[in-house]
Amino acid sequence: FFSPDEIMQLDSCPLRAADITPDLQKKFAFLSGGRGDNGSPIIVFPEFPAFGEITDKEFHNVLTYLTSVPSLSSTGVGFILVIDRRQDRWAAVKGTLLRIAGSFPGNLQLVLVLRPTTLLQRTLSDIFFKFNKDEFKMKVPVIMLSSITELHSYIDRTQLTQELGGTQEYCHEKWISHRTAIEGFALMVKKTAQTLQSFGTELAETELPNEIQATTILLSTHTSKKERMKEDLLVALGQGSRLLESINEPVVRDPDHNMNQDELENLATVQRLLSQLDETERAFDEFWVRHQTKLEQCLQLRHFEHNYREVRALLDQVSEKLATFSEVGISPAHADHIFIELTTYEEKVCVLVRTAALSQEGDELIQKSHYAEDSIQPKCSELRTISETVNNNLRAKKDHLLKARELHHRLERASKWVDDGIYLLASQPVDKCQSHEGAELALQELERYLDNAGENQLTDLSTIWKDYEAVLNQQFRDQVEKVFQKQASMQEMFDKRRVSLKKLAAKQTRPVQPVAPRPEAFIKSPLSSPGQSSHGRTLHSSCSAEPFQTFSGFCALQHVMNELLETERAYVEELLCVLQGYASEMDNPAMSHLIPAPLQNKKEVLFGNMPEIYHFHKRTFLRELEQYTDCPELVGRCFLERMTDLQIYEKYCHNKPRSESLWRQCSDCAFFQECQKKLEHKLGLDSYLLKPVQRITKYQLLLKEMLKYSKGCEGADDLQDALTSIVGILKAVNDSMHLIAITGFEGNLSELGKLLMQGSFSVWTEHKKGHAKVKDLARFKPMQRHLFLHEKALLFCKRREENGEGYEKAPSYSFKQSLNMRAVGITENAKGDNKKFEIWCNSREEVYIVQAPTAEVKTTWVNEIRKVLTTQLEECRGTFMYYESHYESFSITYALAEHLFCFVFCLFCSGWNKASLSLDASGEHDGYSSAEDPLNSDPEDENGKKLCAGKYTVTAEYEIGGAQELSVKSGDVVQLVKEGDDGQWLVRNLNTSKEGWIPAANLINLIGKSKSCQSLTSSGILRNSPK
Repeated sequence: FFSPDEIMQLDSCPLRAADITPDLQKKFAFLSGGRGDNGSPIIVFPEFPAFGEITDKEFHNVLTYLTSVPSLSSTGVGFILVIDRRQDRWAAVKGTLLRIAGSFPGNLQLVLVLRPTTLLQRTLSDIFFKFNKDEFKMKVPVIMLSSITELHSYIDRTQLTQELGGTQEYCHEKWISHRTAIEGFALMVKKTAQTLQSFGTELAETELPNEIQATTILLSTHTSKKERMKEDLLVALGQGSRLLESINEPVVRDPDHNMNQDELENLATVQRLLSQLDETERAFDEFWVRHQTKLEQCLQLRHFEHNYREVRALLDQVSEKLATFSEVGISPAHADHIFIELTTYEEKVCVLVRTAALSQEGDELIQKSHYAEDSIQPKCSELRTISETVNNNLRAKKDHLLKARELHHRLERASKWVDDGIYLLASQPVDKCQSHEGAELALQELERYLDNAGENQLTDLSTIWKDYEAVLNQQFRDQVEKVFQKQASMQEMFDKRRVSLKKLAAKQTRPVQPVAPRPEAFIKSPLSSPGQSSHGRTLHSSCSAEPFQTFSGFCALQHVMNELLETERAYVEELLCVLQGYASEMDNPAMSHLIPAPLQNKKEVLFGNMPEIYHFHKRTFLRELEQYTDCPELVGRCFLERMTDLQIYEKYCHNKPRSESLWRQCSDCAFFQECQKKLEHKLGLDSYLLKPVQRITKYQLLLKEMLKYSKGCEGADDLQDALTSIVGILKAVNDSMHLIAITGFEGNLSELGKLLMQGSFSVWTEHKKGHAKVKDLARFKPMQRHLFLHEKALLFCKRREENGEGYEKAPSYSFKQSLNMRAVGITENAKGDNKKFEIWCNSREEVYIVQAPTAEVKTTWVNEIRKVLTTQLEECRGTFMYYESHYESFSITYALAEHLFCFVFCLFCSGWNKASLSLDASGEHDGYSSAEDPLNSDPEDENGKKLCAGKYTVTAEYEIGGAQELSVKSGDVVQLVKEGDDGQWLVRNLNTSKEGWIPAANLINLIGKSKSCQSLTSSGILRNSPK
């Protein structure tokens, strides 16, 4: 910057042209720019008749200023004064000389006076000058000149203006203008120098703040001041450049023009000032770069320290949180839950990634020679050490939980294997085992089951204690020992059964009347369910030797995978666009005036859980899909692993009707139009709100394509399972959309269990007692009902008419009737129509004849209802197995087995005393129905026994008691056709093809130990007659 001496020099001139411009403009004296032979500046006093009117102050100011203009070296020689009084009188000459002698502020070298030219005045001048010479008191000679020619003998013509016979060009106005501009420029340079000096001192004395905000403000403030300083410098440089051009203008106009000495000095002054400004600007820029770098490093340090404190606190929180993951779980589901919770926590925290990034940031600051290197280095080392500790702890926790999960699942598999083994023992048909061949087959079945145990079977306990020592607490040990003991008990039961079967196989035994429970009375074991694996996944044929039959097949699969990834990325971008372009704008104060009243505070209604969907796809699903880019045939695993997460679409679809209604109400508002305009979208928001619904449907189509090209490959099963699961989600979404449209139901729908199926049917009602008219009319005039099958209840609803458009057109349902599934029975074939089936309860006092749209729909519903009822009955299965497993021989008294089973069944199924399930109840109840399904019969009669239509084997003799009664004997196969009003049953003897009426009490004695092929009661089991 400027030194203090230079600044003082700029302020050395007491007077400036701008201060005395009116006095200078009178031109009673001026600097012509000429010089004497020795370089003395020439001041000219031209003809000025009003010289006597010039005040002393004006005279003093002008002469003081004129003597201050030339350089110090020129003024040191002395001034030459040229006084032109040729047209004046002696008195004017005398007055001028006296003023000059009395108040000239500079050194004088020579005074040249052009005396008056008139004869009288010239004579008077000569005379009075000689006599009055001493009055002037001048130390320099005063020479009276009679003509310009004499003047030229003292001063060269080139140094004189044209008025004095010289050749020098002089413009007084231009001279004043230049002097004013030069002095103004010098003043600007002085102020700029002082400002820069002050600003530099301020910057140098500034203390660095300790906070981010204060540092940011300080950097911004100093930068703003610096910019203003630069602007002032540029203004000064511009003014100086323009002034320099103005001084050089005569030379530019005429290259032969010779500047006078004053012009040359003006030029030198401006150039010197410009040079000083340039040097000042350069020095200021260098100083600012150093200062700015220091401030920026300070801000970087404050950010680093702030982030360090945050990350340090997060690491402590993570360490504390990890300490809570000390459990190993009490079940596979619990262990899975803990592991998922830990994994989810790990994904959400991301503190380790942030720690690594912050450490890297600190290293970069050190590499850039940060002034606080000694403070940053220890923090980076500390972060790396703690991060490594937390990471190791996290891995140890995950390994610990994985080990616990592994043991839990081993125990689960072993327990299931044991349960299935016990079930296998209980479900083996006793009557078939009485023959040599039957015993051999049953024995082989047991052998195969044991041989296929594989990993399902637990090894010795010592190995388990050794392999899982780290995760075994006392509770876990007790659980292992319990399963191991259960397995040992099951194996003991198998050994006893094998001994019994080997004895039966060794000799032919007399057939025993079969009264033990048949396996068809229970739900079939998962192991024997066709097309189902032990985990519920569909099994397919084994993979072919070549995963892909042709190269084109692989290319097609890769093409589908690429489409999946490309559309997934586009989908994520579209969701982000909607959330930023619409949802975020609803919180923008600048857009609030465009939002209509119905849309205020309705962002969650309009967009539902779209943010949750976006974050799941962006952070998780898309990244995991990309990992299968090179192995598309395995992508089904990704879908299966994230199937639970994909259920978030159910919530979005539930909200869609509300969103659609709100959109239609406000679709034309200025807010949506403005957002669409900013986004440059051709389609409205409603098209993008439909994207999630379209996306979940798209997955189904893409998985179907992949499955088509992946037959026989390793991941085909996973693809099939993924497709099934996606279809399940779509079905659940569709079902739930209907479910939420139910009105008039006073209970809690969620308490009815999972919604299994829903659909529209024609329904007739029948009543066993009374209501004849209603019954007859109901047969011919069906009601249109929409049925909702839950795990615990069956709802009958009336579908209302559809109104509106889009989602507003979705139907609604009025609740009419509800049936508890524990009090329900079904009849598979009704009235000879393959599309009809019956649902009944209360001893068939209430019968609902349901007609499906197609036979396939009917079959699907019947199977699903059968599964519900079977599941309820299966809950009682384990107790019976327990009783059977405690008998030493398989050939125990079947009556005792029946008694035990009936006791257990009644104990656990007391709620089924009014429930019944039948698979065939056509007009005459003829023909055998499926014996594989558990069935419930009508209620018990007054003797405590239940009877229902079906085929039975007579176990006692019965004589005719009247004309309407029928004669039967032991071993006959009879069919109970229908029950009369007087407590008798119409019975047909299939051996003799005769019919008759037999009292119910007698039937109990005749077939009390016989099981109908159609019915299973809650009080006992009637054995099926041999065919």
